[in-house]
Amino acid sequence: MPDIEDEAPDLSTSPWVEKFQAAPVRSGRPKSPKTKVSTTIRLDQDVIDAFRAEGPGWQSRINAVLRDWLRTKS
Repeated sequence: MPDIEDEAPDLSTSPWVEKFQAAPVRSGRPKSPKTKVSTTIRLDQDVIDAFRAEGPGWQSRINAVLRDWLRTKS
């Protein structure tokens, strides 16, 4: 196999090592300005089953239904 020159720099040498060590490490997704509160709520099984049957995001849909209900009470 012929020896092929690679134009990419060797990232395991200085100054690359120092740059990588100085870079901030971010993990996870960005924080939302409106955080949610973890809670426990007891709902009937048929209600949970109906929301889950619609697929992923069932907890967000329950939240939206509760928010809509609150708007009707204002």
